Amino acid sequence: MEPNPSPPSDNQNGPYVEGERAGAHPLVVILSVILGLWFLIWLATPKGKPTQAPTNPELASKSLMDEGDLSPVMFTVKTTVKEFNAIGVLVPAQATDSQVAGLLKRFREARLANTLATMLPPTTHKHKLGEHVVADIFIFSDTKYATAEAIGVLSRGAHAPGELYPGAVQFEIAMEHVRGHYRVDLHDTGHPDKGAIGFTDESGVHSKRYRELF
Repeated sequence: MEPNPSPPSDNQNGPYVEGERAGAHPLVVILSVILGLWFLIWLATPKGKPTQAPTNPELASKSLMDEGDLSPVMFTVKTTVKEFNAIGVLVPAQATDSQVAGLLKRFREARLANTLATMLPPTTHKHKLGEHVVADIFIFSDTKYATAEAIGVLSRGAHAPGELYPGAVQFEIAMEHVRGHYRVDLHDTGHPDKGAIGFTDESGVHSKRYRELF
C-alpha cells in the first residue's frame, strides 16, 4: 500500500479553500492604484516652470489708476470739434498707459467738482446743466491724429458708410492711435462717465490696447 499523502502545510500555496481570502487585500489594491495615479500626475506636471495667475481686468485697471497718480503727465488741447462735442488732447509719445489713466482720472474728478472747464474747453457752451453735458475727449500721442478729421471718423463709428467720406482716414487706423478716451454724457444718469485706455465705439469695435477703467 502506498503511504497516504501528508496534508498541505500552511506555508504552501494550495488550491482555493472556501472561507479563505484569495489574492491581495482590497485595501492594498486601492492604495496601489492611488499611488500609481499620483506618480503619473507627478510625471506629467512640468518642472521648473513657474505658473502665473490670470490677470483680473478689474484689478489691472485699478492698478493703472493708482499708478497714474504718481507721475502726472502734461497735455495740450489740439482740436475742438463742436459737431461731435469732441476734444482732441495730445500727450507726449513716451507717456505710459498708467499716466494716461491718471489723466483720465483727473478729468473725471474735475468734472465731478464742476471744474473741468478750467482744464478743457466747453463742449456744451452755456448749457443749463454745465459746460460738458456731453463730451468725447480723445487722447493721442501723434499730432497727425489729434485732428478734426480723425476725431470725426471716430465719432461716426466703425460702421459709418465709407463712401460718404472717401478722403477720410480709416477708422481702424485712427482707432489704434487713441491712447485714452473719456466719454461724458449726463443724460445717462446710470453711467455718465466712461474712461478707457484705447478706444471702443458704441458697436463694441475696439482697439488692441482697449481696457475699460471706469
